[in-house]
Amino acid sequence: MTADPGTPTATYRLQLQPAFPFAAAERAVPYLASLGVSHLHLSPVLEAVPGSTHGYDVVDHSAVRAELGGEEGLRALARTAREHGLGLIVDIVPNHMAAPAPERLNAPLWEVLRKGPESPYARWFDIDWRAHGGKVLLPVLGGPLGEEWERLRVEDGTLRYYDHAFPLRPGTEGLPLAALLDAQWYRLGWWRLARTELNYRRFFTISELIAVRVEDPEVFAATHATLLELVRDGVVDGLRIDHPDGLADPEGYLRRLDGAVRAATGDGERGGGRRAAPEGEGDRGITPEGGGGRRITPESGGRWTAPEGDIGRGTTPEGGGARWTVVEKILARDERLPATWPVAGTTGYDALHHIDGLFIDPDGLEKLTALYRAFVAPPADLGGDWAATVRRAAHEVVTHELAAEVERLTRTASRICAADPRLRDHAPWALRTAIRELLVRLPVYRPYTAVGGPPATDADAVLLRSAAADAREAFTVAQEAQVVRVVRDAALGWLGDGPDHRDFCARFAQTAAALRAKSVEDTAFYRYTPLLSAAEVGGDPGRPAVPPEEFHAFAARRLRDWPATGTALSTHDTKRSADARARLAVLTECPGWWGRTVEELTRSAAAPDPHLAWTAWQTALALGHGDAERLVPAVLKAVREAGLRTTWTEQNAAYEEEVTAFLEAGPCAADRSVWAAIGTELDEPARANALGAALLQLTMPGVPDLYMGTERVYTALVDPDNRRPPELGGEPADGPSAEKLLLTRAALNLRREHPGWFGPGSSYTPLLASGPSAEHCVAFLRTDNSTDGTDGTHGGAVTVVTRLSRRLAEAGGWGATRLPLPPGRWRDLLTGRTAEGACPLGELLDRLPAALLVRTGKAS
Repeated sequence: MTADPGTPTATYRLQLQPAFPFAAAERAVPYLASLGVSHLHLSPVLEAVPGSTHGYDVVDHSAVRAELGGEEGLRALARTAREHGLGLIVDIVPNHMAAPAPERLNAPLWEVLRKGPESPYARWFDIDWRAHGGKVLLPVLGGPLGEEWERLRVEDGTLRYYDHAFPLRPGTEGLPLAALLDAQWYRLGWWRLARTELNYRRFFTISELIAVRVEDPEVFAATHATLLELVRDGVVDGLRIDHPDGLADPEGYLRRLDGAVRAATGDGERGGGRRAAPEGEGDRGITPEGGGGRRITPESGGRWTAPEGDIGRGTTPEGGGARWTVVEKILARDERLPATWPVAGTTGYDALHHIDGLFIDPDGLEKLTALYRAFVAPPADLGGDWAATVRRAAHEVVTHELAAEVERLTRTASRICAADPRLRDHAPWALRTAIRELLVRLPVYRPYTAVGGPPATDADAVLLRSAAADAREAFTVAQEAQVVRVVRDAALGWLGDGPDHRDFCARFAQTAAALRAKSVEDTAFYRYTPLLSAAEVGGDPGRPAVPPEEFHAFAARRLRDWPATGTALSTHDTKRSADARARLAVLTECPGWWGRTVEELTRSAAAPDPHLAWTAWQTALALGHGDAERLVPAVLKAVREAGLRTTWTEQNAAYEEEVTAFLEAGPCAADRSVWAAIGTELDEPARANALGAALLQLTMPGVPDLYMGTERVYTALVDPDNRRPPELGGEPADGPSAEKLLLTRAALNLRREHPGWFGPGSSYTPLLASGPSAEHCVAFLRTDNSTDGTDGTHGGAVTVVTRLSRRLAEAGGWGATRLPLPPGRWRDLLTGRTAEGACPLGELLDRLPAALLVRTGKAS
């Protein structure tokens, strides 16, 4: 079976911004085509807040962003890409829009603020109009209203406050300021009120991003019309869906999107590169009519209605939708993507975790963790133990940063109980406690349940039952603990199908996703820091190591279930780039050296606290030098996210000055001899890790997504460091960057020339080395599914990488270790070396720590 022509062989992520617009991307097309990718993967392209360096703060869904070159610039980029054999994948943001300053930039929001719940745009935004007397709280003031009173003024028919400009309710223009404020559909408030008083849903805890009710068919139509025009016209070939876990009904949205794309393109047969739906899974959901670029607004009265039958997933041999589509879904280690979603898979953070884990020595990590605990001496729940740290962080976030979201759930749960005599007598405090205790015990981002939709899956039911059993422990009185069952059943959609039941079920899941992101990725990752590279999106710092057998099982499973899913190593959201993490992973092979080194370094430059010293020196080590311009912002962000002595909202200026002074006197002032000594210990094993990880990503099952610049050595820290405009093109003369570029080009061009070896319908066969150092080799065969590749007559590719190379060197190298190759003669595309039979790994890998072999003929 050949690969689906709609499935990319590889994508290249470009982070667009005013400093790198469509024209810059267009100039890079010839170079990117020469790498061997099949598609460019663009960050969001719709109109965003002026100056935005990321584009996720959309203000107008009907226009392509002018600062990037507008629709003409995007179409020109698409034409040039097409001329070079490339397509475009576009990142879309269905969950939220910007609440910008000035507010007029977001026309639908402006109209809601002007006309209130009667505005035709009121349905766009997830606002709880029952709170605050029917007003929407806007937490924009720098202090309490009384302190900011003199800074408010009416000018040109708007209410102004610094850069903000708010619309006035018709007929209120001439009122005195106090009466004018009371007469509006909004209430201006101190920014600190957002934590407890906010009555609109937002992206995580960012009040400047207001959630959109894309589950409403009219809202979907209006916010996707331009996108569908671009798909219809062949400008856009595939989609990345940002943050689907924020949506009320992720599966319903994905089905509606798939149906709209099919309607826009008249493409009811083309697949997206994944298996067909199991029987009975392809007949759920509502798919809209329309598409084809119709711009339906609330004023137009246009509505999309559900057609007869369903044209969602499962209608083609490969399934997966009308165009290749992946979702930014963060999966826990043992979590599975819902099989009924009409997508090709995820953006690939699960692959990142499994690849990184291969290069972590579990025994060394245990020793490194013991040294960390001795050096830092953290309490168990403040960085000493992973599970305890996560639980405490979750309790902090759910009671503080997400207090407003919990209060909305509590109000809704109270109404549900009041409406049913059998559920009465559960006090608001008890409902609030049960909601919190259930939320903090969920081990995944969210359950996927919907009132009126398919029944909750067994996995979701088990997950919530388990959480409920533990949550009962928060109640002293057993009868009061019965409220946990009520909240659990409401979260599962089992209590009824009224508006409040639907609202609670959806909002509980959405709040769970926000809680998981803020408590784990944005708090616990920065508190529990024995190995910084383990604290990565989709990772599990408590159990980051992945043995080869687990990696092979993971690869085989994704080939079977999601053969066109994404694979990623570096993204715009990773805390550290893959090459930075490759350096850090070496510490698990030399924990004793690191323990001695950090002790010595700290003696020469004292830190405000040992946690900072450990974290800061590892951060500098990831870069390989002490660049103050990059290191200081990254470490300041880390200490604020950790929230141990300073936070984003309660900044401890004195402590942050101490942090900056330490960084400038310590890592940033370290003598060259310090970095040379560190390089002697880490550079060579880091090289093996980086090349090995890159080759695994490029040849394992799935569609590799290369982040801009990562075809060379690319060491970046957390955003905004990893979102700097790229410098593309040019040929490195030699060294690690030249090696990585050689490897990347070889693998990408091989994928492009032989998609059947790597895409849907291909095969994956682990190859096991034998001998004293066999555990240091990870190898597999990729070929098409018409053969297992063992008869020596068909083509195929063999990937060979070295893991834990420092330990390998300490043990004396490969010695008599051999890799039995499938029948035939094989040639390494990286070195030109030929091999066959039981190949000595010491010979195969004597120049590079990785090899990419192709069969050139029968064995001699």
